[in-house]
Amino acid sequence: MFLDIGNKKMIFNPIVSIIIPVYNGSNYMREAIDSALQQTYRNREVIVVNDGSKDDGKTENIAKSYGNLIRYFHKENGGVASALNFGIDKMEGEYVSWLSHDDVYYPYKLEKQIAFLQQNKKDIILYSDYDFIDHESRYLRTNTIEHAEPDQFVLAMLTGHPIHGCTTLFHKNCIHKTGRFNEKLKATQDYDLWFRMAKNYDFVHMKEVLIQSRLHPDQGTNTMSAVMMKEVYSVYKNFLDDINTNSIFLNPGTPKSSFFLIVAEKLRQVGFIHVADYAFRLSTQNTALKETISDFNLLLRRMRYRKTQIISFIKNGIFHIRQGLKR
Repeated sequence: MFLDIGNKKMIFNPIVSIIIPVYNGSNYMREAIDSALQQTYRNREVIVVNDGSKDDGKTENIAKSYGNLIRYFHKENGGVASALNFGIDKMEGEYVSWLSHDDVYYPYKLEKQIAFLQQNKKDIILYSDYDFIDHESRYLRTNTIEHAEPDQFVLAMLTGHPIHGCTTLFHKNCIHKTGRFNEKLKATQDYDLWFRMAKNYDFVHMKEVLIQSRLHPDQGTNTMSAVMMKEVYSVYKNFLDDINTNSIFLNPGTPKSSFFLIVAEKLRQVGFIHVADYAFRLSTQNTALKETISDFNLLLRRMRYRKTQIISFIKNGIFHIRQGLKR
């Protein structure tokens, strides 16, 4: 691929490292590896990290059957975050592309992303739409992400789940500057990293379906829901505190109170009640009731809500602010 600068042509053909962390993955990992090897963008390496699988060597045997087509490593079990970090340490490429052992890339995934980077900044984090498939690789539905401009991305990330980690592509320097995946987290290591990356880099949504995400009974998100909810609260709380303390991610003219109220209402709608309550408490620390009513008008002009959402938003906001004023 070439990048035109004046009358010169500069080659933009970076090595992409596809990192596949796997634990007891003999059921689906061959499809994942095949999809990585079948990428139409050829300047790539495939790294498979066996995170201490205990399946009588099934995972290892599959990986080793690919010979020198992949780079295979075995480590003691430490979780997805540790396996990803291990792969990042071993990578020889410039860009990181994560692939879960039970998911599948479409053949054009990397080619489309590199072509996009060719026309844009190189230090952005790309993410995209994706398809859902079942345990037998049958198509279920497409998850089309609601597009958010970079300056609205943090709000979208706080109040929804716009990023599937396996759709992402980012330069390894993003990790070097931000820090690695938090290995203490077992379920939310991806969003913890996205929150930290968002302080320094733009997240850009590609309106393309680039991967297949598999839904099956054995996947981690189904087996650790209690752990996940505890981690979600911790990760979100830390991020909200960071916004509150350092006034980061706030657009000019957007008061903290209004930002936290919108976050709280949206979190309440998706069932994150404890985090929503915490966001409401932060809103009461940053405003008086009269100011917040004025803020409502400003924010409602900027945001798109249905009538019932607006009513619920105002009722909940005023209730919690009054509670705060009584303290």
